Amino acid sequence: MQREQIVFVGTSDLSGHFRGKSFPLADLTSRLERGVGLAPTNMFISAFGPIQVTTFGTVGEVFLVPDPGTRVLVPFEEGPAEHFFVGDIRTAQGEPWNFCPRDVLRRALQRLEGEAGVQLLAAFEQELTYSGGAGQKWQSYDLSSYRRQGAFGEGLLAAMRQVGVIPDSFLAEFGPQQYEVTVAPAKGIRAADDAVITRQLAHAIAWRLGQRVSFAPIHDPDGTGSGTHIHFSFLDKDDRPVLFDAKQPWQISPAGGQFLAGIQHHLPALCAVTAPSVASYYRLRPNRWAPVRADSAPLDRGAALRICPISGIDPEQHARQFNAEFRVADATANPYLALAALIQAGLDGVRRKLPLETQNPAPLPTSLADALTHLERSSAAAEWLGEDLLAAYLLFKRAEIKGLEGLDENEICRRYAEVY
Repeated sequence: MQREQIVFVGTSDLSGHFRGKSFPLADLTSRLERGVGLAPTNMFISAFGPIQVTTFGTVGEVFLVPDPGTRVLVPFEEGPAEHFFVGDIRTAQGEPWNFCPRDVLRRALQRLEGEAGVQLLAAFEQELTYSGGAGQKWQSYDLSSYRRQGAFGEGLLAAMRQVGVIPDSFLAEFGPQQYEVTVAPAKGIRAADDAVITRQLAHAIAWRLGQRVSFAPIHDPDGTGSGTHIHFSFLDKDDRPVLFDAKQPWQISPAGGQFLAGIQHHLPALCAVTAPSVASYYRLRPNRWAPVRADSAPLDRGAALRICPISGIDPEQHARQFNAEFRVADATANPYLALAALIQAGLDGVRRKLPLETQNPAPLPTSLADALTHLERSSAAAEWLGEDLLAAYLLFKRAEIKGLEGLDENEICRRYAEVY
């Protein structure tokens, strides 16, 4: 049988799924210029498949254009290669579409550089469950738990490195069949691209091993959750780290503290973007090693914002290691929108010189409906996302809630586990 190579181009949509279209590899040169046609309503495909609501109906046309810097090409001995691009969504005139998640992040990054004079350095730490890691409960971080995943981890890390996503660690996590993969930090939009690429390669490797992975926030409402933690720091125009200041409380620079304070201040609204599923809030409950308040603390894995540790004796390396970790996120979030919202919230803190709240941090929302109400009431959110995108996002997520009405928590967890 003869075969012709096909390439996929996709985007992370409002549900956080990576969706798009494919085309013959022979057409790549022209597709890099003009992209593939896309109905605007495609952004409204729900987490579970059907289009529950859309502000566009059947009208309109936009174009998904591959970004050549995101090319993923991983050949396999048997079967077709994994070959895809992450793309930008543009209008027919070639302008960024105001619903394009990558452009929402790009605008936030431009504002960060324009107002604060720094670049973002970030990495996504992603937890998942792997069906091939059959094992017993309560063997957390155990070598035997790591051993049971077989070739999956090695295959995933090799594929990541092959496409320029630098692996940092792979380990057996706290829950049964649960693993974590981390990557080296990357500048700007590439950090979110790496999160998307890592997730897709995990699915690809598992599928080729006859298994599957799930990045759902929690599989059992009484079980262990899987987060997607976002680590971040900043570099000046000369690539020097600027978040660390050994003379300050918590060793965080004054502007860095204000940035974290901005995230704290806006966190109840941010949750609707960073923890945007019904099941997300089953993870964000007391005694889950997950945040329940908009707090910051050094070395505390229960805090919403953790000041991460540094090691060694070299002061220069201390500055380069130093970073903050945002822990109120999971893989149902669009990584571009999540990162953009964090940047915009942090910048608001710098602009207003907000102090870190250490005495009485606000409680986090306890449901997606509650978080969406906070987002809707935020006077800043419309400016961060754009009024049209914010209105559509609220509509889209409320339809997701309605689609799960009447189901118990176990069934809701099961449905998210199936599709993420």
